[in-house]
Amino acid sequence: MSTTETTIGHQLRALVRLQHIDTLIDQVVKERGDLPDEIMDLEDESAGLTTRMGKITQEQQDIEVSRRRSEFDIEDAEGLIKKYEEQQLQVRNNREYDALTKEIEAQRERIAAAEKLIETTAGTLETNGALVEEAQQRLVELADLLEKKREQLNEVLTTTEQRKEELEGLRKDAESQVDNRYLRAYMRLRKRYRDGRAVVMLQRGAAGGFAVPPQRQVEIRQRNRIIPCEQTGRIIVDSEFYEQVTSDLS
Repeated sequence: MSTTETTIGHQLRALVRLQHIDTLIDQVVKERGDLPDEIMDLEDESAGLTTRMGKITQEQQDIEVSRRRSEFDIEDAEGLIKKYEEQQLQVRNNREYDALTKEIEAQRERIAAAEKLIETTAGTLETNGALVEEAQQRLVELADLLEKKREQLNEVLTTTEQRKEELEGLRKDAESQVDNRYLRAYMRLRKRYRDGRAVVMLQRGAAGGFAVPPQRQVEIRQRNRIIPCEQTGRIIVDSEFYEQVTSDLS
C-alpha cells in the first residue's frame, strides 16, 4: 500500500495493530517455553550415544578377532616349539642345533607378543564393557525424558496452535495495511530487539525505557506523524491510542 493512498493516522493504527498481534504471537510461542530446545538437546545426546556405542561395539568385535588370532598364534607357536625341540634331539651338528634354537626363540617371542596383546585387550574389553553399560543406562533415561518432554510439548501445542493460527490470520491482514517502507523499518526493529517490540507506548514520560522530552510527547499525542525514539529508533505512540486500537484483540 502506498502512503499517498492513506493517512499517517491510518499507518499508526496499522503499525500498532501489527505490533500487538506480533506480541500476542510471541506470547503464544513463549508458552512452549524451552521444550523444543530441550527435546532437540536430548535427541542430539541420544544420537551421539548411539553412534558412540556403535563404534565401541565395532571395536569390541575387532578386539575379539585379534584375541582369537593371538590365541591361535600361541597354539601354533607352542606346536612348532615342540616340533623343533624334537628335531634338536636328532641333529648331527651344532649349526643345525643353533638354527633350531633360533627358531624356538622366535616362536617364544611370538608367544610373548600374543600374550601381551591378549592382556592389553582384556583391559580394553573391560573398559569398553563398562562404557557400553553406562551408555545403555543413559539411553534408557533419555528415552524416558524424551517421552515426557514430547507429551508436555504436545499438550502445549494442542492448547496454543489454534490460537496461533488465528493470530497469524489477523497478522496477515494487519501487515497488508502497512506501507511497505514502514513495514521494512518495522521488521528491522523487530529483529534488532530481543523483545520484538518495534512500536512502544509513551507512559509516564518515557517509552521503551528512555525518557521522552515534553515537546516530543506533545507531538506524539497529536498523532499526525510517525515519531521514532531518539535512542532506539522504535516507533512511539501514546498509551491511550495504543489501547484504543488494540481493544478488540485483548
